[in-house]
Amino acid sequence: MSIIIAPSVLACDFSKLGEEIEMINQSVAEWIHIDVMDGMFVPNISFGFPILEAIRKKTTKICDVHLMVQQPERYIADFKKYGADAISIHWESCTHIHRAIQEIKSLGMKAGIVLNPHTPIHFLEDIIHELDYVLIMSVNPGFGGQKFIPASIDKIAALKKYIAERNLKTLIQVDGGVDINNARAVKDAGATILVAGSAVFKSAQPIQMIQDLKEI
Repeated sequence: MSIIIAPSVLACDFSKLGEEIEMINQSVAEWIHIDVMDGMFVPNISFGFPILEAIRKKTTKICDVHLMVQQPERYIADFKKYGADAISIHWESCTHIHRAIQEIKSLGMKAGIVLNPHTPIHFLEDIIHELDYVLIMSVNPGFGGQKFIPASIDKIAALKKYIAERNLKTLIQVDGGVDINNARAVKDAGATILVAGSAVFKSAQPIQMIQDLKEI
């Protein structure tokens, strides 16, 4: 399938949020990646419902909410209310993760589980068949602008094989340090959704950068 590009608004200029979303609207990106951080699961605090609501009013793209929060199940229904089309939650942050995934899907959203760099893929064994996508973190979560962890390539390839062996259609999303220099290797390893923050929003020509990532 064609690669999906999901610009991460964590890297955008929030004083020009409307303009940044309009730029994405004009691009070939299919998803908008929205990183929500609570200052507890990760050491940073980003944004919540008001930002999602504002983005939702400005776009028809898929709003992909990545919850880097403790006990994400507390917020699933509210993120749906404010415009989420997809929600991914960290395996490391949720005790009753199967229940949370079922709730996401029952509300009509795509459901994903996120794995930190140190979390092995076999932890997904009893739930991967329920997922629309798995998000592989290629940096340690919490801050934008970090460097891609090279070992992530092998992890993506292993997950691709894991999915194929089970005859599943689960998509693989990759988030963290993805740019024009490593996007080919990430795609070839098996990724189907590329999250790109700094690579897009720090580019002199962000629409062209999204196009280049799409065609990599």
